[in-house]
Amino acid sequence: MTERLRAISDARGVDMGRQESTIRESSPDARGTFPGESPAMPIAVSDLTYLTKEIVEGSVPPQWVRGEVTGLKVHRNGHWYFTLRDRAAQLRCVVWASDTRRIVAVPDEGMDVVVRGRLTMFAARADLQLRVVAIRGVGDGLWRKAFEATCERLRADGLLDPARKRPLPLLPRLVAVVTSPDGAVLHDVISVIARRCPIVQVVAVPATVQGDGAVDSLCAALRRVAVWREADLVIVGRGGGSREELWTFNDERVARALASCPMPTVAAIGHEVDVTICDLVADLRAATPSAAAEAAVPVLSDLVAQVRESCFALERSARLVVERGGARLRASSRHAALASRGIVERGRTRVETLGGRLHALSPLATMGRGYVLATDAHGRLQKHASGFAAGDAMHVRFVDGRIESRVERVVPDASAGGTS
Repeated sequence: MTERLRAISDARGVDMGRQESTIRESSPDARGTFPGESPAMPIAVSDLTYLTKEIVEGSVPPQWVRGEVTGLKVHRNGHWYFTLRDRAAQLRCVVWASDTRRIVAVPDEGMDVVVRGRLTMFAARADLQLRVVAIRGVGDGLWRKAFEATCERLRADGLLDPARKRPLPLLPRLVAVVTSPDGAVLHDVISVIARRCPIVQVVAVPATVQGDGAVDSLCAALRRVAVWREADLVIVGRGGGSREELWTFNDERVARALASCPMPTVAAIGHEVDVTICDLVADLRAATPSAAAEAAVPVLSDLVAQVRESCFALERSARLVVERGGARLRASSRHAALASRGIVERGRTRVETLGGRLHALSPLATMGRGYVLATDAHGRLQKHASGFAAGDAMHVRFVDGRIESRVERVVPDASAGGTS
């Protein structure tokens, strides 16, 4: 203790030797004492609190502490303040703003939690408090709260709407795999794709998938894929792990980066029972990385067989269409021939009928029955004898020619009512 007090005094510029000699001269009973041991040699309040702070922080290592959260306050500068209590005691806690980023969510009032922190003391007021750097909810309360809050924000922006999910390409030319370059995920995906469809190219996009910096690393990898734009499909994956290890894929920034990819995405994170927010945002969720690879590409031999069968089916269909078209064309030709003959016959009959009618009305036909046409010198047809006078030229047309003559005398027909 004496050594600590001497260190404190040295740090504060106090000459302990001078103090001790002064006390010895004024009080013989003070011989052999050290600061704070007698009224004649007190220490300052600040020295005591500083000493206590050093003792507390140097003697008690970081601890996991369980208790109930009460009096939670989130300061505008980002710090969290609350009290952790049980049935017998309570302890003030603080989470500095720089440490809140590593905690999934703000705990609720009354929530039972386990926190990790180091005991410290605010020397100016001798306030003992626990500086918290990690919080775990007892059960899954805190995890569930963070998960649901993130889902609600993404749902409000339409990123969880099933209608926005895009179909995967039938035969991608290139598949980008965003994962750890050292994990088994990349090996599994490459092996499955090489076995199923060796003509598909696989490009690894390395990223950290857990721990500090994983969120920034995944977001950067997804941005590189989006800017590159050469991939037809993106697989984001990692192997199984604890909830803490998989929590990176529940981060809102990673989910938004995945949702903003311009090409279809497949999420294969953890085991089949693990569901992350990235699984909900991706266009397709696969139970395992191998299942993601199987969903990404078809079996090439099956695809070739399908194409061949489709060609045969197309050939058969084309042949059937041609045969049916030829039969319909021949039938149409026969119908057209019959129809055209009918039209010609009906036209001929009609022409003959009209010709007969015209012939019956023709002057030549009338003349053929013994009638003649009489015209004057100007070629005007005269239907009455009164149209002529004695001495007029008259042309009489017969069916086989005409006679030019002059009128000697006009004799009216009394029965016809004519006049001379």
